[in-house]
Amino acid sequence: FFSSLFKGVRGNMVYANTYYDGRMQSNVHTDNRKTLLAVGVAAVSCACVALMMTTEGSTSLYTTVNPTLASRVTVSTIPGRVHMPEQVQMVPRLQAAVTPEGTTEPRLPVQLPREAPTPSLASLGSVVLGAVALAFTVAAAGVKLLRKKPSYMEVLGESDLEAQPWAMATTVAKERVLNRMNADQIKVVEGMSDWATENILPMANEVSKNWQPQDYLPDPQAPDFEEQVEKLRERSNKLPDDYLVVLVGDMITEEALPTYMTMLNTLEGTRDETGASSTPWAVWTRKWTAEENRHGDLLNKYLYLTGRVDMKAIESTIQRLIGSGMDPQTDNNPYLGFIYTSFQERATRVSHGNTARMAKEAGDMQLGIICGLIAADETRHEKAYCKIVEELFRRDPNGTMLCFADMMKKQITMPAHLMDDGEHEEKNSGRNLFGDFASVAEKVGVYTAEDYTDILEYLIKRWKIEDMTDLSEEAEAAKQYLLKLPARYRNLAKRVAARKKAIGEAKFSWINDRPLMI
Repeated sequence: FFSSLFKGVRGNMVYANTYYDGRMQSNVHTDNRKTLLAVGVAAVSCACVALMMTTEGSTSLYTTVNPTLASRVTVSTIPGRVHMPEQVQMVPRLQAAVTPEGTTEPRLPVQLPREAPTPSLASLGSVVLGAVALAFTVAAAGVKLLRKKPSYMEVLGESDLEAQPWAMATTVAKERVLNRMNADQIKVVEGMSDWATENILPMANEVSKNWQPQDYLPDPQAPDFEEQVEKLRERSNKLPDDYLVVLVGDMITEEALPTYMTMLNTLEGTRDETGASSTPWAVWTRKWTAEENRHGDLLNKYLYLTGRVDMKAIESTIQRLIGSGMDPQTDNNPYLGFIYTSFQERATRVSHGNTARMAKEAGDMQLGIICGLIAADETRHEKAYCKIVEELFRRDPNGTMLCFADMMKKQITMPAHLMDDGEHEEKNSGRNLFGDFASVAEKVGVYTAEDYTDILEYLIKRWKIEDMTDLSEEAEAAKQYLLKLPARYRNLAKRVAARKKAIGEAKFSWINDRPLMI
């Protein structure tokens, strides 16, 4: 009993909703089952004691007794007092009421004495157990309220790294504590509107200065259109299947753009409230979306013209992905949202940069140029989001530091983590499509564990995390956690690589089920 009670209370103290400078940190679960069990046991014990006491004291102070059986009955007179047979004292009125044998025995109310007899061991034990349980529960609740809050270094442990974040996790926590902005943070974001107008909006290009997909595709109005398509197909024939799988996966990720705009419009204080709002945040989101839209369009049309992929399977995957949405765990908080987009834009820049290099190495120079253009856009967008977070650090260093650590604790979930074509699992022993796509991307070197760690390290340097001083105790702990994280990731990557084994053969519907080794 005491063990279960202690574990339950302790579990709830360690894993309960934890606040840092007024901000509820997400992904810190509450061990409610243990606590409820412990409190339940204590409550039941107390209830039993109360029931026993109530039951024992419910008998009237005056009880009806058969005088001939008086020596064999136990009578309770007042709550908590039990009279054993030998303690029953017969009063004169009772003796006078005895009738001859064989006649009807009179039943008279008899008032028994009020001496305090010795309680039974069961009664004493129940009282003590209930009292201790109640006292312990109350004390534990008080300790929980007064207990020093755990630091990030205590809450974020080595076991968190075992999830291998660079592996593009395919699932996210279904239940978590949301890390919403507090009143001070809302004021910080609201106060950045003029700054965003001057510093962020200029980073979106005018339409006339942007490239368009048609600039890099065969011209359907040209007399030699078919000739242009034939040359494109000759070049693309040199591309290996594993490269095509990665390129298709990247294209599908870009095509799920409606989901990403939806995510940005969940962020408090920066969302587009009307769909055509004139606030700088809303204008930026729409311009960013319009620029990103060209990426999926260009890759989609290029892959269509190659004739090497199953476009219906690809289109089915795109529709399923948009319908499934995404959960980046940004909790409607722009602090988390802009940290996530800073990381993610750099990740897509790395991915498209690598596909550009590989396309050129395979002999498709045009595709190399296309992927390079997309990577350049991602670089500009990354700079915009990094600039926003940099300003947040300037205005609210403690809050932003805590959110940076929180986002890395939860890990950067890839935007297409819910990718599904409706048939991959059945054809591949239940394996997840996105997981196999991620394995191919790592195998060919498009996006790896080293890339994930390099991005984190870059952001730490970009935002000058190591140089920040005068932080709160919790923010300082978060800073130390972040500074140690890259080395921990690299060590984990080495351990994982040392024991990594080949999964086997995988069939992707995108390339007509041609088998690949992963």
